[in-house]
Amino acid sequence: SSEMADEQGCASPLELFNSIAAQGERVRALKAGQASKDELDSAVKKLLSLKMSYKAAMGEDYKADCPPNNPAPAGDSGPDATEAEEDFVDPWTVQTSSAKGVDYDKLIVRFGSSKIDKELINRIERATGQRPHRFLRRGIFFSHRDMNQVLDAYENKKPFYLYTGRGPSSEAMHVGHLIPFIFTKWLQDVFNVPLVIQMTDDEKYLWKDLTLDQAHGYAVENAKDIIACGFDINKTFIFSDLDYMGMSPGFYRNVVKIQKHVTFNQVKGIFGFTDSDCIGKISFPAIQAAPSFSNSFPQIFGDKTDVQCLIPCAIDQDPYFRMTRDVAPRIGYPKPALLHSTFFPALQGAQTKMSASDPNSSIFLTDTAKQIKTKVNKHAFSGGRDTIEEHRQFGGNCDVDVSFMYLTFFLEDDDKLEQIRKDYTSGAMLTGELKKELVEVLQPLIAEHQARRKEVTEEIVKEFMTPRKLSYDFQ
Repeated sequence: SSEMADEQGCASPLELFNSIAAQGERVRALKAGQASKDELDSAVKKLLSLKMSYKAAMGEDYKADCPPNNPAPAGDSGPDATEAEEDFVDPWTVQTSSAKGVDYDKLIVRFGSSKIDKELINRIERATGQRPHRFLRRGIFFSHRDMNQVLDAYENKKPFYLYTGRGPSSEAMHVGHLIPFIFTKWLQDVFNVPLVIQMTDDEKYLWKDLTLDQAHGYAVENAKDIIACGFDINKTFIFSDLDYMGMSPGFYRNVVKIQKHVTFNQVKGIFGFTDSDCIGKISFPAIQAAPSFSNSFPQIFGDKTDVQCLIPCAIDQDPYFRMTRDVAPRIGYPKPALLHSTFFPALQGAQTKMSASDPNSSIFLTDTAKQIKTKVNKHAFSGGRDTIEEHRQFGGNCDVDVSFMYLTFFLEDDDKLEQIRKDYTSGAMLTGELKKELVEVLQPLIAEHQARRKEVTEEIVKEFMTPRKLSYDFQ
C-alpha cells in the first residue's frame, strides 16, 4: 500500500495526490457514518500527514482540482520537508499538531485576509466612541477583510448591516458557539445597525443524519440561546433557511444568481466536494452566500442592493465568503466585509476546536454549576508542572493551558488577567487555583445565560423569526 507513512518518501507525487483524495473520501465517509471520535481523529491525522508529505515533495499545498503534472526531482524535498505542522482548517474540521493551537498568523497568509492591528482597533474605537470589546483587545477577533471600507462608509453616514449564523446540528450549544454572537451583539450595540442571523437547518439536514423536522426544531431551539445573548428585537431578524427561502422573493433569486456564477470545479477546489457528495451539498454554499446581499431581505431593505454587509464569524467559515466575494462583483453587488475569530479550544487541548458531539470536550450552555466545576477540574488541559515543587520552581505555561485560554475569552478585567498570567507563569499560582478562577467566571456566566433563555417565550422567538421592517436610522 503506497499510503504507509514510512513509504511516503518514495511515492510519486501523483500516487501521493491519489492517496490524499482517497483518504479525504475516507474521512468524509467516517463523518457521514457517525464514526467514533478516535477513528475520525486518526483518519484526519493520516490525511494531514499525507498532505504534509505532498507539500514537502511538491513545495506547494495539495489542491483537489490540480493533480501534479511535473514531479519535482526526486530527493530534493526542500527545506520544508521537516516542517510537519501544517494546520488543517475547513468549515467542518479544525486540526493542528501544536498544543498552542492553530497558528493564526500563518492562516491569515494562507487565506489572504488582513490582520486586525492596533491601528484598526483604534479606528473602531474612534468611530464608535466605545472602548474596544475584549475580543478585539486580546486578538480573539484577529483577521478581517475590508473592515476599513465599512468604517469609511460608517463615518460618511452610509449604512451597513451585520450578518452571522449558526448551523443547528443539535440542541446542545456550548460556550464556543457563543463567541461570534457575543461579539455581534456588541457590534450591533456600538454601531446601531440591523442584523440578520441565518440558521442553516437545510445544511445540517444535508450533512448529518437528521430528518428535516429535527433540523428545523434544532434551529428554533438554538435561536433561543442566540436571543438570550441580548440582541435587540427591533433590529434583529433570525431566520431558518427551510422557512425563509420559501417566503422571500429576494432570497431565492440571489441564491440562483450565485449558483449560476460558481462552477462545480470551484466548489470542489474550495470545499473539497467530490462526485459522491449529494447535489444539495454542492449547491449549499450559494445559500450561505445569499444573506451577504441586502436585497435578499426585501422586508428590511426594500429593493436596495447596495447596503454593505459585515460578517463576524469564526475563521473556518471564510471559504464560503471568499467564494461570495469572488461572485459579488459579477452579479453587481458589493463584496461583504468580514471579521474572523479564532477557535474556542477543546477542554482537552487546543489541537482541535470544541465539539458538541463530545460532552467532555466542551462546557455546554445547559451545564450546571457542579458540572462546570467537574469538567474544568477533570478535563481542562493544564500547562502546569507535574509536582507542586516543580511548579513553584519553573512555573506554568499559559500558552498551552486551556483554563488560561478560556479566561482570555471570558474574564473582562485586563489587569486581573495579566496578574493571573504573571502569577501562573512564575509559579506563584497553582493549576488548581487557576482552574478555580475560571470556574468562578464560567458559573455565573452560564447561570445568567440560562436565566435569560428561560425568559424567551415562543412568542418572542416567533417575533424574531418573522420577516419584517427593522428599525435603523439610515435613509
